[in-house]
Amino acid sequence: MTDAERPGRRLGILGGMGPLATADFYRRLVERTPAGMDQEHLPVAIWADPRVPDRTAALLGLGPSPVPALLEGVRWLESAGADVIAIPCNTAHAYVEDIRAASGVPLLDMIGAALADARRCDEDVTRVGVLATRGTRSARLYERAAEAHGVTIVQVPDDVQTDLVDRAIRAVKHGADLDQAALWIESAAGVLRDLGAQVAVAACTEIPLVGARAARVIPVVDSTASLVEYTMARLWSPSSASPARH
Repeated sequence: MTDAERPGRRLGILGGMGPLATADFYRRLVERTPAGMDQEHLPVAIWADPRVPDRTAALLGLGPSPVPALLEGVRWLESAGADVIAIPCNTAHAYVEDIRAASGVPLLDMIGAALADARRCDEDVTRVGVLATRGTRSARLYERAAEAHGVTIVQVPDDVQTDLVDRAIRAVKHGADLDQAALWIESAAGVLRDLGAQVAVAACTEIPLVGARAARVIPVVDSTASLVEYTMARLWSPSSASPARH
């Protein structure tokens, strides 16, 4: 990281994709922060507009591009003084290059953070399973990042994606039967294990909300937790009780 890329201390969250995932990310960030009082927490600006067009539909050619709405959010966060931006949505990372081209604010890499955590599970990990949206699969976000981390990505078969993973993600977004969604994700994790995956990434921010059972089947890396840890590493100074400052 160059000095020019090194962030200050105000975090911008480009959220709303979906609303519950954004709330979950911020709650975890607060819980993870070693603050002794309100004033020691990181200053955060949150842009959460659930009207952003569906990222998966756009990637599959079935809906409008979310880029204009994402750039609206980025500009708002810039005006709010964000020094660095986190996007708690894996699929939205398909549009990171479009955002970077229009903004000078550094973006935290959720995909890379999750894969780095997958490697930390075991130094012998070479095959990483991914439970993600169809859009993340279509954009090959994890496959494109895998080489830098020395791993091969394992995806569930298309019918398992449709019958289990897609249904579970919809259930969380719709506030439906979360117990059933947890069973679907557990079954999908078992498929990844049987295909040779040594660890799985919950690569959609809805999945960690129903992923506890899956962790009994195969070690699971929570991409939301990975983004929280990466955010803390970038913005928090471990040598003091206060956040890193300019």
